[in-house]
Amino acid sequence: MKEVKKLTLGLASAAALFSSSLLAQDTVKVGVLHSLSGTMAISETSLRDILLFTFDEINASGGVLGKMIEPVVVDGASDWPTFAEKAEQLLAQDKVAATFGCWTSVSRKFVLPVYEKYNGLLFYPVQYEGEEMSPNIFYTAEAVNQQAIPAVDFLLEEGYTKFYLIGTDYVYPQTTNLVLFEYLKSKGIPEENIGGGLRKENGEVISAGKYTPFSHTDYQQIVADIKSFAAGGDAAVLNTINGDSNVSFFKEIAASGLTADDCPIVSYSLSEDEFRSLPTADLVGHLGCWTYFMSLDTPANEKFVENFQEWLKTKAPSSVQKEGRVTCSPMVLSYDGVYLWKAAVEAAGTFDVDAVNAELEKGISFDGPGGTVTTQENRHLTKNVYIGEILEDGQFEILESFEDVYGEPFLKGTF
Repeated sequence: MKEVKKLTLGLASAAALFSSSLLAQDTVKVGVLHSLSGTMAISETSLRDILLFTFDEINASGGVLGKMIEPVVVDGASDWPTFAEKAEQLLAQDKVAATFGCWTSVSRKFVLPVYEKYNGLLFYPVQYEGEEMSPNIFYTAEAVNQQAIPAVDFLLEEGYTKFYLIGTDYVYPQTTNLVLFEYLKSKGIPEENIGGGLRKENGEVISAGKYTPFSHTDYQQIVADIKSFAAGGDAAVLNTINGDSNVSFFKEIAASGLTADDCPIVSYSLSEDEFRSLPTADLVGHLGCWTYFMSLDTPANEKFVENFQEWLKTKAPSSVQKEGRVTCSPMVLSYDGVYLWKAAVEAAGTFDVDAVNAELEKGISFDGPGGTVTTQENRHLTKNVYIGEILEDGQFEILESFEDVYGEPFLKGTF
């Protein structure tokens, strides 16, 4: 009787091992690396949500190479060393085939050596300053020439001749504003018409604009400075503030009485998603420039928004907020990134990073919610660009669009 019991237990253990092995063979792990807490959670939590939606959508249609996507979600916690620790966990411990994540450039800079060390693959979806190209990062993000510069061109065409630069004190705003400073000078804008302050070393401008720390809340003096700068007319603000500081900044703008008619503000890190936490009635008439707006009137976008809303109602995990959800450009560039990775894996016939990279660099197109996106040899995307005006309901009225704009990451010193 004991022998029979041992045999039964042995068969059960073997079956469990076989089942576990089969499960491992039938799934592929991918990483989700975003801030789900801290100052950047206002923006990044929605990127986790759209990634979970995308994985479910792909799994429902058969997965990738016949394998179901198994997400491994970690919290960067708006802390840059934590991002690096979580990246190492995803690559060394969880053995993910690819990671989708990061918002701030400083978080990307912290994880970059980790991805290079382990030969991992990170898809980075948020507008950034350029001046970088790693073989272990694919930048679905807007480069400066796909967001910041088109917005400046629009304002120049509208007759604006003075530009105040403001941002959060880290890599993306500092570098972007240096590029914009060079670009404005090349367009004939004199230094005295570029506000926020210039810092020079040996006669060379090394910093342009006014900067505040993450989570900064007191914008009274800065807004007073902007109001004085704009008093003569024809002035606009180029805003690269990131995270929840935008709430304090725009509340102070509203309290000052400054309107979009007095001095329009074009924001590079504010989208429909952040508007859920802002007094949008006070933002009416201000501007945004992205490669997607929720208000795009196309069948592909209508289907995307409808499917996301249905997923929220029926399939989203309990950790996902269900009510009042919108879509935005960083969400769509995350969505596009997953489908481009899927296409590259299937073209390569393997999840191997080097093989997938080779396919991405050949040029793969995907008809996404913002229009067709195409991978480039320089690991960026060709995509459409849209300029919009903020409406009271937190959406954008599209004022101008540019089709198939090539992503160019290296702009400093080229104007």
